[in-house]
Amino acid sequence: MNELKKFWLIFGVFLAAYFMPIGSPRLQGALLESFAMLHEYAREHVLLCLVPAFFIAGGIAVFVSQDSVIKYFGPNAKKWVSYSVASVSGSILAVCSCTVLPLFSGIYKRGAGLGPATAFLYSGPAINVLAIIITARVLGPEIGIARAVGAVLFSIIIGLLMHLIFIKEEREKTEKDEGMFAAAEQQTRPIWKDIIYFVSMIGILVFANWARPIEQTGIWAAVFSVKWVIAGIFLAVLLYSASQWYKAEERNEWYKSTWGFAKQILPLLFGGVLVAGFLLGRPGNEGIIPSQWVSSLVGGNSLGANLFASVAGAFMYFATLTEVPILQGLLGAGMGKGPALALLLAGPALSLPNMLVIRSAIGTKKTVVYVSLVVVMATIAGMIFGVFLG
Repeated sequence: MNELKKFWLIFGVFLAAYFMPIGSPRLQGALLESFAMLHEYAREHVLLCLVPAFFIAGGIAVFVSQDSVIKYFGPNAKKWVSYSVASVSGSILAVCSCTVLPLFSGIYKRGAGLGPATAFLYSGPAINVLAIIITARVLGPEIGIARAVGAVLFSIIIGLLMHLIFIKEEREKTEKDEGMFAAAEQQTRPIWKDIIYFVSMIGILVFANWARPIEQTGIWAAVFSVKWVIAGIFLAVLLYSASQWYKAEERNEWYKSTWGFAKQILPLLFGGVLVAGFLLGRPGNEGIIPSQWVSSLVGGNSLGANLFASVAGAFMYFATLTEVPILQGLLGAGMGKGPALALLLAGPALSLPNMLVIRSAIGTKKTVVYVSLVVVMATIAGMIFGVFLG
């Protein structure tokens, strides 16, 4: 940054501070919401969601061979295999748009093609079985089914389009990877040990974050009542496998890789959460943008209503399952069913913090294209849904 740019940056900050309407109740409320959202995020999502995800990503980077990733997710892998696996990954991982980021970075850096990697990035938070079931129960079966079908199709279509749009860069990346890993090391450890190791970490992530069901009876409630027991069993398996099957050097590499992902992702996430809280606030609370503006802009089934719902959903942060009560309130306030589906297809898979981290992993151009594809497809799906069932 040259001296002139530094001057204008300092001058701009000065003007913003000088003319800031600090006495405005809305500004004060938005600032409070910004830190309240960060406080809520830190308490509810970092320890149980992000920390396990960082360890999984670190394990992928260290213990999953480059050859394996390229074989199943690389640009030259069989499309029906790579996209099938990537598109249903969310049914296993009940993660939000931020928790999926370390996992996405892990497989992408190990050689996964951009298409399968972005299909996984979208499907991870979008195809959450529990969220889809609750959507159907609370918002109606037609919205629940449309969300499930749309999420699977979106992940595949977005992945394929990202691959085609950046196919030249993908070919260059493939040649580079093949050159770097032409002499990959031999795998001496039985694969079943690695499987148990990763399953134990995924088990901790899934069951530690198992949400309380609406109804206190049935299998979901039964699992919730013993979720800490199940998570504890997976933790015991993880500790045993890591200490007995892996060398000290390998464990140190795992820790370093995990810390590397945390250093890259956490600052961007925290900054994005602060901005999102300032602009839009938490559910039921006001940010600098009045909530009635949002409600008034998503009624009916016009192009504008669906587009606004998609864009607003893309920038808002939704913790897992929180999108359902938010939409329940918006539908009660007059939101159309088309815009509701558009928000469901764009919101859980994207957020402002999510975009900042994606940009650090794949660059600005690819991030803009990815976000644009999600918004445009969610808008189109919402309009079609609104025409038939609105």
